[in-house]
Amino acid sequence: MKETRINKYLSQVGYCSRRAADKLIEQNRVTINGKVPEMGTKITELDEVRVDDKLISEPQEKPVYLAFNKPVGIVCTTDTKREQNNIIDYINYPTRIFPIGRLDKPSEGLIFLTNDGDIVNKILRARNNHEKEYIVTVNKPITEEFIKRMGNSVPILDTYTRKCLVEQIDEFRFKIILTQGLNRQIRRMCEFLEYRVTKLKRVRIMNVLLDISVGQYRELTAKEMKEINRLVSDSSKTI
Repeated sequence: MKETRINKYLSQVGYCSRRAADKLIEQNRVTINGKVPEMGTKITELDEVRVDDKLISEPQEKPVYLAFNKPVGIVCTTDTKREQNNIIDYINYPTRIFPIGRLDKPSEGLIFLTNDGDIVNKILRARNNHEKEYIVTVNKPITEEFIKRMGNSVPILDTYTRKCLVEQIDEFRFKIILTQGLNRQIRRMCEFLEYRVTKLKRVRIMNVLLDISVGQYRELTAKEMKEINRLVSDSSKTI
C-alpha cells in the first residue's frame, strides 16, 4: 500500500504548500487518526487526516479478500432478510462483504468473499477463462464413455458447455475443471448423461486451493492476491 508523507499529501490535495504543512504540524494543528503526528510521518489511504479538526481525507475501507469453505445448506446471497441460511450471516464478518459468484445450496467448498467490487467483475467475466476445480460424486458407477462425454460439449440451457478436463478418481467420483459458470452446470451435465450428483465440492478457484475446514474462512495471502491480480490484469473493471 502506497505511503505518502503528510506534508506532501496536504500539498497534493491542494490544502497548502509543503512548507506551510510543516508549520501546521509543528503547531500541532494536524491530526492523523485523531493523533498529532511527528514531522515526516507517512499516511496511507486508510488514514483519516484533519487540520484544525476539519476533515481533509476520510479513510477508505480496507480491502477484504477471504477464502471460505462453504458448507452444504448455506446460500450464497446477501439477502439476509429473505434467506435465513445466508452466507453473510453465517460468516458474520465485522465489515460489509459479498461473495464472488455462487456455489449452489446443496454444494460445498471454496468461494471468495470481498468488499472490492472491481475484482468481483474481473473474476466473473466469463471470457477470462478462470479455472474452477471440483470433486464430484455421482449415484452410479462411472464409465469411460461418461468421462469422455463430460469432457466434450454437453447441451444444457440452450447452449453447449465448453470442452473441459475430466478425470476419474474412483468408481463414483471424478474431477472436473471448468472455465465457465453456467447455472448448476455440473449437475445439469450429469443429468443430461443420466447421472445424478450426490456430492459436489469445489476445491480450487484459479490459483487458490481449498485448505481450510468446512465452515471456516481465511484471508487470501499477499502471494495469492498478486497472482489473482496478474490473472485478471487484462480484464475490464466493469461487466
